Amino acid sequence: MRTSSSTASEGFRLVLLMLVAFYAGVTGAQPDASWRSEWPRTDFSKHTVSFAEIESGGPPKDGIPAIDRPQFIAPAEAARWLDRREPVIVFEHRGDARAYPLQVLMFHEIVNDTVGGLPVAVTFCPLCNASIVFDRRVDGAVLDFGTTGKLRKSDLVMYDRQTESWWQQFTGIGIVGRHAGITLQQLPSTIASFADFRSAYPKGRVLSRATGFNRPYGKNPYRGYDRIGDQPFLFSDPVDRRLPPMERVLGVIQDGKVRVYPLSVFSASPVINDEIGREPIVVFSREGVLSVLDAELIRESREIATAAAYSRRTSERVLSFERRDSRIVDRETGSEWDLFGRAIAGPLKGTRLKSVDSGVHFSFAWLAFNPASEIYGTTQRVRK
Repeated sequence: MRTSSSTASEGFRLVLLMLVAFYAGVTGAQPDASWRSEWPRTDFSKHTVSFAEIESGGPPKDGIPAIDRPQFIAPAEAARWLDRREPVIVFEHRGDARAYPLQVLMFHEIVNDTVGGLPVAVTFCPLCNASIVFDRRVDGAVLDFGTTGKLRKSDLVMYDRQTESWWQQFTGIGIVGRHAGITLQQLPSTIASFADFRSAYPKGRVLSRATGFNRPYGKNPYRGYDRIGDQPFLFSDPVDRRLPPMERVLGVIQDGKVRVYPLSVFSASPVINDEIGREPIVVFSREGVLSVLDAELIRESREIATAAAYSRRTSERVLSFERRDSRIVDRETGSEWDLFGRAIAGPLKGTRLKSVDSGVHFSFAWLAFNPASEIYGTTQRVRK
């Protein structure tokens, strides 16, 4: 996952802000007049992007309400309304494993939660298919996040309620206000089916539909949005034509290098052993997860793939992996592994692979924020 310190050198930060403010002034980009009345606490003198790049997504401030008091239920209770194939954001900290169904996040986009004692923001931008978990602590303070109703590059712009600074969800970077230039720490999470979560974490907990809001959970308000070839909503940048804009990809950042794995490659190679920079990595994929952006009823949507990336290094050796029947095993010991990078059977049972900086998103969004990305399959071959 993309991670960085939540603090930076104040001198460097001020220089950066002066440079970007000068650039914005040269281009003539100024905040919309209505923003100042709607956001009286936001310091618009500090910003790291041109205001011209930020536009209204339709809803007003908090028009898409964040969940601030999340309620959780056991997997058996969630199974009454959650299809086993539906995608959930899986996040675990200190043995506290939780699943956040995208059918709920679709209508809220942000959950302010505390998991295993760690304050986190679980976020989902449907327009970019971006599910990201952040540490909510900045400079010793715990922030609470809401939705601005604004978009940049079709991606959710969040705000924190403490300073009303604006944050780019895709990168976790503060772009307007007191915290402009600061980056939230991103935490490892996985998109998986509810069935995979339930199997891996039978004592885990699932975000309830009891949110305090009346929403048609289980329905998709973005019907047909993820069809290959369609154009993203409110995205004015040139589209990178190396991939269809709405194709799902796993983006990986390692040792300063960025590589994109189109999920379409996993039908032929469900396990990919690769190397990025100096790090040997493996990508595990899994078929049979429902798209939440296809049919009007999510349970009637088509099945797609999901994927996750890990380092192949353990304390003793570098492993190589393959798919045998429906199982993922390492060639060195024959141990079996699950989508979450855990050895669940064999000599290495109990071992866990280290997550690498990665996430599943639409290609247009990943390439807009990471234009220097390599596309897997154009210069690499699957390592046998």
